[in-house]
This record gives sequence, structure tokens and C-alpha cells, in this order.
Amino acid sequence: MQADFERINGTLDTPRDPLGNAVLERMLLGYELVDAYLADGVDLFAAGHSSLLLELNVRVLCGLDAARRPECASQLEATKEHFYAATDGGVESLVNWVRGLNGAPTRRRAASTYIHILSQPQLFIEGNHRTGSLVMSWILARDGKPPFVLSVENAKAYFDPSALVKNSRKHSLRLLLERPKLVKRFADLLKDDAEKVHLDGH
Repeated sequence: MQADFERINGTLDTPRDPLGNAVLERMLLGYELVDAYLADGVDLFAAGHSSLLLELNVRVLCGLDAARRPECASQLEATKEHFYAATDGGVESLVNWVRGLNGAPTRRRAASTYIHILSQPQLFIEGNHRTGSLVMSWILARDGKPPFVLSVENAKAYFDPSALVKNSRKHSLRLLLERPKLVKRFADLLKDDAEKVHLDGH
């Protein structure tokens, strides 16, 4: 994925920043934390667990390097304030949204949660794509489905609709009309990805 990123970027409707080593390393740390949450049976949206959700964003932005955490301190403080604000972009709004998805199929819940995180106002100041994909993976894996992993094959199908979501406000008429199609696009992407993993495994 990293080796082909420049070529893939040229095909995207909205080009992305380069996929550097530091970004990949911190993303892997995020996946490690998702694994730990799953092993411990953690519910990210349960009362009192919001700090665990916030830590996913800290991992993808700052990693675990003790020397880097102080450098990130002001950014992390601003992110924390934004995250806990009583607005449409805060964690309370997200938790309420996720609760409203109870009973929906797993991939649709994962897709709809991702859209809520990424649309404006976003849940985090930075790193919403990366953290949102980790949350999708947690939702999928918790229900026994393969996590979402960005690849050469699925990059355009992931990034192009993500750009549409990022430029839409949560309760706008535009997103109200587009959301069902976007949820389906992401859910289909997650399904196609899972089927590919299954076929490759055989």
C-alpha cells in the first residue's frame, strides 16, 4: 500500500497526504490497542469508557514514544476539550448515535458510526479517518467479522466516499439525503473486503 500510494493518490477525487513510515507505525499501534480492547471485552461506547476511545486517536497521532507525548501535549489538550464538548461533534453525540443503531447489521453499524465520526463537526481535531477506521474494525471484530484494513485494492473505494463525508455536516440536508447511499457503499466495501479475506484464506 505504501509503495503504491503515489499512484493511488493520483486516482483519488481528493488526494491524500503521503503515507509515511510514522503514520503506518502509529496506525499499527492503534490496531494493537483495538486488539487489547477486544481481548479485554471492552465496550468503547459504554458509560465511563470515553477515554479509551480518545486514546485510539492519541495513538494514531502521537504513538507511544514518551519523548513525543510532551510535544503533542497542547494538541492533545485541545483535542480532549473538543472531544468532550456538548456539541454534535462530541463524544456524547456519537454515543447517542451508536445507541440508536442497536439492531442494525454489523457492517451498517460500523459504516454509520464511521460516517458520524468523520462528518462535520468531526469527533477529533485530527486523525478522524484513521481513528474512525479503527473504530470500524473494533465494531466488526467484536461481532466476529474481519477488521477493516486499507489496501491497494480498496483504497479508492474507501477514500473517495470518505472525502464526501468529510465535507458534509452531520445534520445537513445533503448528508440526510446521501447517508443511506454512503452507508451502503461503506458496508459493501467491508463485505467485499471480508469475502476477499475468506477466499484468500482458502
